[in-house]
Amino acid sequence: MKSPEIKRRRSRRIYVGSVAVGDGAPISVQSMTNTPTADVAATVAQIRSLEAVGADIVRVSCPDEESTKALKEIIKQVKVPIVSDIHFHYKRAIESAEAGAACLRINPGNIGSADRVRDVIKAAKDYNCSMRIGVNGGSLEKHLLEKYGEPCAEAMVESALEHAKILEDNDFFNFKISVKSSDTLMTMRAYRMLAEKCDYPLHLGVTEAGGLRAGTVKSALGIGSLLMDGIGDTLRVSLTADVTEEIKVGFEILRTLGLRYHGVRLVSCPTCARRGIDVEKVIKSLEVRLEHISEPLKIAVMGCVVNGPGEAREADIGVCGGGNGKALLFVGGEQKEPINAENAVDIIAELAEKMAAAKAGESK
Repeated sequence: MKSPEIKRRRSRRIYVGSVAVGDGAPISVQSMTNTPTADVAATVAQIRSLEAVGADIVRVSCPDEESTKALKEIIKQVKVPIVSDIHFHYKRAIESAEAGAACLRINPGNIGSADRVRDVIKAAKDYNCSMRIGVNGGSLEKHLLEKYGEPCAEAMVESALEHAKILEDNDFFNFKISVKSSDTLMTMRAYRMLAEKCDYPLHLGVTEAGGLRAGTVKSALGIGSLLMDGIGDTLRVSLTADVTEEIKVGFEILRTLGLRYHGVRLVSCPTCARRGIDVEKVIKSLEVRLEHISEPLKIAVMGCVVNGPGEAREADIGVCGGGNGKALLFVGGEQKEPINAENAVDIIAELAEKMAAAKAGESK
């Protein structure tokens, strides 16, 4: 039985460079560099590694003038739209827009006078640059902490709407909003409240989520629950790990919910004493061999013939242990001649490459 489709929240559309965000556009997956932005070569290399695993948008921190000068050179050498991360200093925002940033991550209420806000908005309009209002539970305004006594969902939403009004009052509506916290439940509550109060696109994330394992779990629960409610137009999985893992986990969340199919989805059993193939070894090898494929493919690797054939038939490519050093092979739901289990990785990888190339050709 086909899973019911998720009905997405209706939101207005903006663009981050060529990437549409909101109004039913595919949910985009983002990450952020952690190299010194002034180091152009290192930052470009990291952005390219993110592009290689499918990043739609990449954010770069620009805390000083040296960084915004480097930003112009960085943007020339990459394909993905770049968001400039700005805190407090309005001139860095103007410089980033002039350098070619596709979006500014900025809270207008934190950059000073009304004149400074107008200057930043003018630059954004002049250079066709969108914005993201980014509220963080760990850095709420003093008056909101005094009002609510502590960080909470209500305070985050009020902060977001206060910043939004500043932009609205200056006739600027080309922005999205995020309300992140390291508290997953607080984050979820804030986004649900905000989704009812505005129609701006929402950037999802659980901030400071932790290392690879803990951060993945927290993000999958928080972001995944919101996506199931139809909330969310773009996302970042914040991990203390290799930045490419943020993209991989983000796409895995979207694949699991049937919201976007990108790259290879691997289905595998937890293994038991019946296994006739080293499932763990095969999966680990395929994760590396196939991570460059962007076309949607489903590959099943199953240990034995109990549940194996059923899962394998439902995949584009499937294998399951058949005993005596052999594995059953299924391609497009059709059973083929058994293969040597020890050759499974090479055979699957070769088939996946051919299938991905064919799909890419069909889409042109």
